[in-house]
Amino acid sequence: MADKPEKPPKRLKDANTLGGRMRRYASTTVSLGGFAAKAAVNRALGREMDMAKSASELRAALGGLKGPVMKVAQLLATVPDLLPPEFAEELATLQSSAPPMGWPFVRRRMAAELGPDWLTRFTRFDQEASAAASLGQVHRAVTKDGAEVACKLQYPDMASAVEADLGQLDLAFAIFRRAEKAIDAEDMKGEIAARLREELDYALEARHIALYRQILADKPEISVPDVIAKLSTQRLLTMGWLEGKRLLDFKGDTQDRRNAIAANMFTAWWLPFVRFGAIHGDPHLGNYTVRDDLGINLLDYGCIRTFSPSFVGGVIGLYRGLLANDRAAQVAAYETWGFKKLSNELIDTLNIWARFIYAPLLDDRVRTIADGVSPAQYGRKEAFEVHSRLKTLGPVKPPREFVFMDRAAIGLGAVFLHLGAELNFYRLFNDAMGDFSEAALAKRQRKVFAAAGVSLPA
Repeated sequence: MADKPEKPPKRLKDANTLGGRMRRYASTTVSLGGFAAKAAVNRALGREMDMAKSASELRAALGGLKGPVMKVAQLLATVPDLLPPEFAEELATLQSSAPPMGWPFVRRRMAAELGPDWLTRFTRFDQEASAAASLGQVHRAVTKDGAEVACKLQYPDMASAVEADLGQLDLAFAIFRRAEKAIDAEDMKGEIAARLREELDYALEARHIALYRQILADKPEISVPDVIAKLSTQRLLTMGWLEGKRLLDFKGDTQDRRNAIAANMFTAWWLPFVRFGAIHGDPHLGNYTVRDDLGINLLDYGCIRTFSPSFVGGVIGLYRGLLANDRAAQVAAYETWGFKKLSNELIDTLNIWARFIYAPLLDDRVRTIADGVSPAQYGRKEAFEVHSRLKTLGPVKPPREFVFMDRAAIGLGAVFLHLGAELNFYRLFNDAMGDFSEAALAKRQRKVFAAAGVSLPA
């Protein structure tokens, strides 16, 4: 509840400072340093790395850390083929949530963003956070004009923490490179760094919300919050509150209702991609809630990835090539994305993963997304097979766009498995795709991206 305005606090410094980075380096280096040193000793003695044991040791080293490094670790675990399977399995168990900031700390942070009289701008501001994650937390509030809102408040010193933890990412990738040479992940590492830095910019997130409000304007089954600009800054994002229940609360519901939720989730993800070249790239179940009418609330826009018309054209081209069993079309799609030295063996290996992702979209019947597979294991078998083959064919350098494309696709598939959805995914996809052309997509992008203030993808 609102209380009396307090004295102006000292403004908190959230810049990417040397001191902040050094403090963060100290905490992450102590945790990762021992693991890295052991790996170096084994290498110097000519010992082969015990993958399962090393993966367990890395998870233990990271287990006590919070903040960006945990977010990066979880992200690495959800990108198929990026890590050796043993590492992906272990890192997937890590939790990225951070303890929420206490009320005195929240008051100082809010005053730093909105001024010392910030509390007078609300009739209610809940002291307890309604959600807390790796980079910030959310408080429910009511504005002076009676609007219920969600105030997303970034933790202090996050810019320094992100840069320090990204520095440690180099160490992690060096270890993985020495363990296996299946994937050349240099571009993918750059992609992760770029998206994580973007998540710190709440002004950019506000523009992404504006983009999605336009993209989904004629889809009443999907709700996108509005942004309260006068109560938002680069580190505070105030949005309209969207009421809904957790998606997992519907696991025991009827088949028809679970199918309706899943169909809305499909539309919320695939339609923005095939028509506008944008994806909601964070598959975390906490980023969606379900309305009473089974519509979907999309809650978080910190990880939006946009794509050029040619990249989306490659996705459609590969789909059509697989559907028609057209080898030339498949090769053309891989070449569009920049794959080099496409031998028949490499094409066959890449198609293992492609056919897995596309399988339900190629099958014109009502079905599950993957029969007999648990959400936690979705894609693991296929990723393991691809990774094993690439050990002899690699290193292969996947396009950086694949990081969040694959991550989101796997996350969406896990949602369908949680719901036990049975749908005709082929028809849903073809309805979303419509009469696709790169020229039409580019025209739509120019219109809606400019209106939202979002840069066109390169």
